[in-house]
Amino acid sequence: MKRRSFLKTAAAGGSAAAASNLSSPAISQGFKEWRMVTSWPKGLPGLGTGAERLAERITALSGGRIAVKVYSAGELVPPLGTFDAVADGTAQLGHDAAYYHLGKSEGCAFYTSFPWGFTANEIEAWVQYGKGQELWDEMYKPFGIRGFLAGNTGTQMLGWFSKEINSVDDLKGLKFRAPGNQGKILQKLGATPVVLSGGEIFPALQSGAIDGAEWVGPYNDLSLGFYQVCKYYYSYGYHEPGAALQLMINEEAWASLDSELQAIVKASCDATNQDMLAEYNARSGPALRTLVQEHGVQVRAMPEEVLLASGRAANEVLNEVYESGTPVVRKICEDFLAFRKDVMPWTRISEQAFINARRLPFEFGLKT
Repeated sequence: MKRRSFLKTAAAGGSAAAASNLSSPAISQGFKEWRMVTSWPKGLPGLGTGAERLAERITALSGGRIAVKVYSAGELVPPLGTFDAVADGTAQLGHDAAYYHLGKSEGCAFYTSFPWGFTANEIEAWVQYGKGQELWDEMYKPFGIRGFLAGNTGTQMLGWFSKEINSVDDLKGLKFRAPGNQGKILQKLGATPVVLSGGEIFPALQSGAIDGAEWVGPYNDLSLGFYQVCKYYYSYGYHEPGAALQLMINEEAWASLDSELQAIVKASCDATNQDMLAEYNARSGPALRTLVQEHGVQVRAMPEEVLLASGRAANEVLNEVYESGTPVVRKICEDFLAFRKDVMPWTRISEQAFINARRLPFEFGLKT
């Protein structure tokens, strides 16, 4: 909390100083005041504060030539109304998760996280050095929007349950908050998916309107108080192994920028992408310890039977998306699978192999 406040104050100070020097004539001579709408509750750690830092970076690095004002969920548009707001010019920028907008295109899912898909490192590699960005641009072009990676939570927890899950049968009849394709997977396994914004989850759990929920991971889940209602906390987060966030930019607003300002916006997105992932990696471990030691949360691993059933269901959903998809969605599916096939062997013998080896029983610490 202290670190977040310091960063926010320091960056805001630079932004405010730049903005304070802008007279009305200066603004009319090329300085821009842009609105950023988000899907996040005000001050939400990681997601909400990450969007705020992104706005501060753009403002500061541009020397105030783009002064960005952030609107939290519901302040200017509904939490899930960011896409339309950016498309119609209500706001120049929007920060959220692309998979909130499957109604616009099923391809949006791949730019947050498709179940059993990419880790945080892998999705960044696909977008930056594969065809991911090119296909993203093609998908968003009809809507008059551009999208850039602008945050990542890393691997998420599978979610909170009001009872233990020992088999696929235990999922049947559960009302579970899960967006996008994870909702479709759970539905195939007998659960009832419910779509809610972040701020709606706790009251729904508390009232019994839902039996469980997936949000992000310990860092956010602790702050939102889900442990007060549910005590069973499950991994593995196959549904979002590297959940990316996006910055949407209205195409006309983007075209109004010179090449220097476009580079500043893109660099700010890249910095936020890495910064948010670092924040989640730093804060999730201590938050998990607090949940377990202070609040009695029971961490469980989803049984292999359920994971296998989820994998089969995910494959069915993937093929349904492909078969019913537009030409660009089909291209995204094909390229996603091709890149996944290429990147997995390296991940397996590099990062995954090391993480597995680090569990070997040898001492590693300072001698006292």
